Amino acid sequence: MALLPGAAAATPGEGVTAETLATGTSAGGLDLTTRGATDVTMRVITVEPGGSTGWHYHPGRLLAIVASGTLTRTLDDCTVEVSSAGETVLEPAGARHVHIGRNLGTEPVVLYATYFVPEGSPLAVDAEDPGCDTAR
Repeated sequence: MALLPGAAAATPGEGVTAETLATGTSAGGLDLTTRGATDVTMRVITVEPGGSTGWHYHPGRLLAIVASGTLTRTLDDCTVEVSSAGETVLEPAGARHVHIGRNLGTEPVVLYATYFVPEGSPLAVDAEDPGCDTAR
Protein backbone atom coordinates (compact mmCIF):
# COMPACT_ATOMS: atom_id res chain seq x y z
CA MET A 1 0.00 0.00 0.00
CA ALA A 2 1.86 3.05 -1.18
CA LEU A 3 2.21 5.88 1.25
CA LEU A 4 5.47 7.29 -0.01
CA PRO A 5 6.15 10.23 -2.30
CA GLY A 6 6.88 9.20 -5.87
CA ALA A 7 7.51 10.37 -9.38
CA ALA A 8 5.40 13.14 -10.88
CA ALA A 9 3.80 10.71 -13.35
CA ALA A 10 2.68 8.39 -10.56
CA THR A 11 -0.92 8.27 -9.45
CA PRO A 12 -1.19 9.65 -5.91
CA GLY A 13 -3.09 7.83 -3.22
CA GLU A 14 -5.81 9.46 -1.17
CA GLY A 15 -7.86 8.56 1.86
CA VAL A 16 -5.21 6.13 3.17
CA THR A 17 -3.59 6.18 6.60
CA ALA A 18 -1.11 3.78 8.15
CA GLU A 19 0.18 3.10 11.63
CA THR A 20 3.40 1.14 12.12
CA LEU A 21 3.01 -1.46 14.85
CA ALA A 22 6.47 -3.05 14.81
CA THR A 23 9.69 -3.16 12.81
CA GLY A 24 12.74 -5.40 12.85
CA THR A 25 15.55 -6.74 10.72
CA SER A 26 16.51 -10.35 10.16
CA ALA A 27 20.19 -11.08 9.48
CA GLY A 28 19.22 -13.81 7.02
CA GLY A 29 16.76 -13.38 4.15
CA LEU A 30 13.29 -14.25 5.46
CA ASP A 31 11.72 -13.77 2.07
CA LEU A 32 12.64 -15.79 -1.00
CA THR A 33 12.79 -12.56 -3.00
CA THR A 34 15.57 -11.04 -0.87
CA ARG A 35 19.16 -12.00 -0.23
CA GLY A 36 20.86 -11.01 3.00
CA ALA A 37 19.12 -8.97 5.66
CA THR A 38 15.36 -8.41 5.46
CA ASP A 39 13.44 -5.55 7.05
CA VAL A 40 10.09 -6.68 8.47
CA THR A 41 7.41 -4.08 9.16
CA MET A 42 3.91 -4.63 10.52
CA ARG A 43 1.29 -1.93 9.90
CA VAL A 44 -2.40 -1.26 10.22
CA ILE A 45 -3.59 0.40 7.01
CA THR A 46 -6.98 2.08 6.66
CA VAL A 47 -8.50 2.99 3.30
CA GLU A 48 -11.51 5.25 3.68
CA PRO A 49 -14.57 4.80 1.41
CA GLY A 50 -13.61 6.20 -2.00
CA GLY A 51 -9.91 6.03 -1.06
CA SER A 52 -7.09 4.62 -3.15
CA THR A 53 -3.46 3.64 -2.59
CA GLY A 54 -2.39 4.97 -5.98
CA TRP A 55 -0.43 2.72 -8.35
CA HIS A 56 2.64 1.21 -6.70
CA TYR A 57 4.74 -1.90 -6.23
CA HIS A 58 6.70 -3.42 -3.35
CA PRO A 59 10.47 -4.17 -3.36
CA GLY A 60 9.67 -7.26 -1.26
CA ARG A 61 6.61 -9.35 -0.52
CA LEU A 62 3.61 -8.10 1.41
CA LEU A 63 1.16 -10.31 3.30
CA ALA A 64 -2.03 -8.67 4.55
CA ILE A 65 -5.22 -9.72 6.29
CA VAL A 66 -8.39 -7.79 5.51
CA ALA A 67 -9.83 -7.07 8.97
CA SER A 68 -12.89 -5.17 7.72
CA GLY A 69 -14.39 -3.83 4.53
CA THR A 70 -13.71 -4.96 0.98
CA LEU A 71 -10.44 -4.21 -0.83
CA THR A 72 -10.53 -4.02 -4.63
CA ARG A 73 -7.13 -4.33 -6.29
CA THR A 74 -6.39 -3.80 -9.97
CA LEU A 75 -3.22 -5.59 -11.06
CA ASP A 76 -0.66 -4.73 -13.76
CA ASP A 77 -2.54 -6.81 -16.36
CA CYS A 78 -5.77 -4.91 -15.51
CA THR A 79 -7.39 -7.90 -13.82
CA VAL A 80 -9.34 -7.11 -10.66
CA GLU A 81 -9.12 -9.00 -7.37
CA VAL A 82 -11.62 -8.41 -4.56
CA SER A 83 -10.77 -9.38 -0.97
CA SER A 84 -13.29 -9.20 1.87
CA ALA A 85 -12.96 -9.27 5.64
CA GLY A 86 -11.18 -12.42 6.82
CA GLU A 87 -9.33 -12.98 3.56
CA THR A 88 -5.60 -12.64 2.96
CA VAL A 89 -3.75 -10.73 0.27
CA LEU A 90 -0.29 -11.72 -0.94
CA GLU A 91 1.47 -9.18 -3.13
CA PRO A 92 4.59 -10.31 -4.99
CA ALA A 93 7.78 -8.26 -5.12
CA GLY A 94 9.09 -6.17 -7.97
CA ALA A 95 8.35 -3.40 -10.43
CA ARG A 96 6.57 -5.79 -12.80
CA HIS A 97 3.84 -6.26 -10.15
CA VAL A 98 2.31 -2.77 -10.04
CA HIS A 99 -1.18 -2.54 -8.58
CA ILE A 100 -3.67 -0.17 -7.00
CA GLY A 101 -5.89 -0.83 -3.98
CA ARG A 102 -9.26 0.89 -3.74
CA ASN A 103 -12.17 0.99 -1.34
CA LEU A 104 -15.33 0.99 -3.44
CA GLY A 105 -17.51 0.25 -0.42
CA THR A 106 -19.20 2.32 2.26
CA GLU A 107 -17.12 1.25 5.28
CA PRO A 108 -13.37 1.67 5.85
CA VAL A 109 -11.07 -1.11 4.68
CA VAL A 110 -8.70 -2.08 7.49
CA LEU A 111 -5.67 -4.21 6.66
CA TYR A 112 -3.07 -5.77 8.93
CA ALA A 113 -0.04 -5.86 6.65
CA THR A 114 3.42 -7.34 7.05
CA TYR A 115 6.12 -6.20 4.63
CA PHE A 116 9.30 -8.23 3.92
CA VAL A 117 11.72 -5.97 2.02
CA PRO A 118 15.47 -5.97 1.44
CA GLU A 119 17.21 -4.09 4.26
CA GLY A 120 16.97 -0.33 3.74
CA SER A 121 14.37 -0.52 0.97
CA PRO A 122 11.13 1.47 1.03
CA LEU A 123 7.92 -0.41 1.80
CA ALA A 124 6.42 0.66 -1.53
CA VAL A 125 7.39 2.58 -4.64
CA ASP A 126 4.90 4.77 -6.53
CA ALA A 127 4.35 3.78 -10.16
CA GLU A 128 2.55 4.91 -13.28
CA ASP A 129 -0.87 3.55 -14.23
CA PRO A 130 -0.15 0.73 -16.71
CA GLY A 131 -3.19 1.77 -18.77
CA CYS A 132 -6.04 0.24 -16.79
CA ASP A 133 -9.34 2.09 -16.45
CA THR A 134 -9.79 2.15 -12.67
CA ALA A 135 -12.53 4.76 -12.79
CA ARG A 136 -15.20 2.13 -13.36
